[in-house]
Amino acid sequence: MDYRSAGVDIDRASEALAKVRREARSTFLPGTLSDIGSFGGLFRLDTERYRKPVLVASTDGVGTKLKIAFATGRHEDVGYDIVAHSVNDVLVQGARPLFFLDYLAMGALDGEVAAAAVAGMAEACREHKVGLLGGETAEMPGFYAPGEYDIAGTIVGVVEEDRILDGSKVVPGDRLWGLPSTGLHTNGYSLARKILFEQEGLDPSSTVDALGGTVADVLLARHRCYLPALEPLLDEEVIHALAHITGGGLTDNVPRVLPEGCGVRIDLGTLRPPSIFGYLMEKGQVPEREMLRAFNLGVGMVVIAGEDPQIPDAWLIGDVIEGSGVQYEGSL
Repeated sequence: MDYRSAGVDIDRASEALAKVRREARSTFLPGTLSDIGSFGGLFRLDTERYRKPVLVASTDGVGTKLKIAFATGRHEDVGYDIVAHSVNDVLVQGARPLFFLDYLAMGALDGEVAAAAVAGMAEACREHKVGLLGGETAEMPGFYAPGEYDIAGTIVGVVEEDRILDGSKVVPGDRLWGLPSTGLHTNGYSLARKILFEQEGLDPSSTVDALGGTVADVLLARHRCYLPALEPLLDEEVIHALAHITGGGLTDNVPRVLPEGCGVRIDLGTLRPPSIFGYLMEKGQVPEREMLRAFNLGVGMVVIAGEDPQIPDAWLIGDVIEGSGVQYEGSL
């Protein structure tokens, strides 16, 4: 017996690596010192640019949004998502991204699928000036169903020590601005799939007038990266805190960046949820409190500041108060 007969084809893995190498190389930055295929990625930090650099790292995945990619063959979208999501996660602490490492695992390695997913990652990396240093492509027979895979990523960014956004500057009287999401982003898909596919009997190709397109187009809308909108403000000390609205929604994510003694009050009447959220709430008879924890409801990033940060598509959704947690006014 050999490894191939057990389900792992090393030659196929090498072919897949060759397909993704070109995409990854297209993201290399001046600080990139290693090539794809090295045991570890090398990156030289520009120490002349930063006085007291602090590295910020984060790891995340795409979740069951992958199920939609499996059903449609649109793997570039979820590849883009993992990078955009990761950039946002270090951005909330004031960091600019430096480099990204991906993890892709499937039962039997499909070079075309792997190349498509990495192409989406590379597109996001080029767009937001992130070096894709490498990662891991794992072939795990018997672990994943045919045609399925998992992707995750680790990002490293850098911020000046005295510019870290840790919420310490937040005080009662500060206000909250929302930045719009493009849809579900990468959270709430288990509930959305249950409602749309199991209860309503739809499939990804179904066109729903109330949603303005096919189910696949709505569910695979790419996770917005907020770096272009917020980077110009990182050095101006205007922003007191940022909250990336992912799993847990506004209810759980905003308190993560508040100092002790501070809570927030959010006016639900100011929210601007895309039609998918109202559709899910109505068809699934989902309680309002559950909607607020399962989904972003059209707010992908919350900016907390003492004055209007002058971000073109941001709008006022609430304020900081004495107390703790999130208080809601009005209704969806």
